[in-house]
Amino acid sequence: MLEDLNKYRCLKRGTAGAINIDPLQRGGVLTPEARDAVMEWADGYSVCDFCTGSLEAIDNPPIREFVREALPAFLEADQVRITHGAREGIFSAMHALCERGETVVADGNVHYTTLLAAELAGLNVELVPAGEKPLYRVDPGGYEEAIERARGRGERVGMAVLTYPDGNYGNLVDPKAVSKICRREGIPLTINGAYSVGRMPVGAKSLGADVIIGSGHKSMASSGPIGVIGATEELAARIFRRSKLVPNKELEMLGCTLRGAGILTMMASFPAVVERTKRWDEEVEKARWFAGEMEKLGIVLQGDRPHSHDLMFYKSEMLYEISKTAKKGRYFLYKELKKRSIFGIKPGLTRQFKLSSYQLTRDELNSVLSAFEEIVAHHPKA
Repeated sequence: MLEDLNKYRCLKRGTAGAINIDPLQRGGVLTPEARDAVMEWADGYSVCDFCTGSLEAIDNPPIREFVREALPAFLEADQVRITHGAREGIFSAMHALCERGETVVADGNVHYTTLLAAELAGLNVELVPAGEKPLYRVDPGGYEEAIERARGRGERVGMAVLTYPDGNYGNLVDPKAVSKICRREGIPLTINGAYSVGRMPVGAKSLGADVIIGSGHKSMASSGPIGVIGATEELAARIFRRSKLVPNKELEMLGCTLRGAGILTMMASFPAVVERTKRWDEEVEKARWFAGEMEKLGIVLQGDRPHSHDLMFYKSEMLYEISKTAKKGRYFLYKELKKRSIFGIKPGLTRQFKLSSYQLTRDELNSVLSAFEEIVAHHPKA
């Protein structure tokens, strides 16, 4: 096992100069400033050189100001902490605010990590069903019905979660309508903004959320895994409570979170992230244009219409039929795109796949469209 270790010395990704259309990665592409920060702070527990026991109290680099002032203003939250990712933030909120055996109500397009977090916290889950294809919409009013179903079984509902947008179709449910129901029912609302915080102009107060979760590596131009969690003052006192055994450490955070380059990349990218959220309308317009051009090729958008997010889910029976006779079989689409220096659609997918147009130029998207057009034209259908 240890005879030849040279393969670990040079780990190349092979995507330099390529067009990346992966929704997981488009919002996490590092800024030049963040790349410089990686080189400066990449060594192990780099920021801990200046730590006196609390990550958010470090002044050099200016993490204290970032966590206590900049991020709360950006997220419209009273208190914010850095986490290892969105899923860890969701689990922390559930674990701190709910009692074992209680129920979490969530949208039917919820990310699987929310389900895992609930299960690990010992909670039940009641889903608000998503509608029929191709829209897969979630009705905000379904939250009231889901709460009633859970209570009808004698369960206490401890939290509601709205995935905004969902990671499957990029659908945006009206958060204010959900918030209105939750406030009337006395239930805290957590927004999973893994694909919105850092891309769109969103904030807890504007959305009517009590807790808001973000993902740095998905949407805040950060080297991950890294996330953020923001909460109202009342709930922050519970989520960020101190340990009884180690009083200077916060229990849900397990004392400390990101201790290296990740938080420095988030900080270095933050000015650019704030500015790009102001241009969200341009991203939506671009996504709608791209979707229209894809549909001219017979590759059909699923989810909301008109679409209001860069994450897009497509279905194509035509590409699936091509895969039946193509030399590479169901891997032909991935291989053909790779030949054209386009990455991001998972190997083996042809009948349905996701992609993102976020922060790509019109010229780059035209290259993607031309690639699909060529692939369709040069491959006979079964």
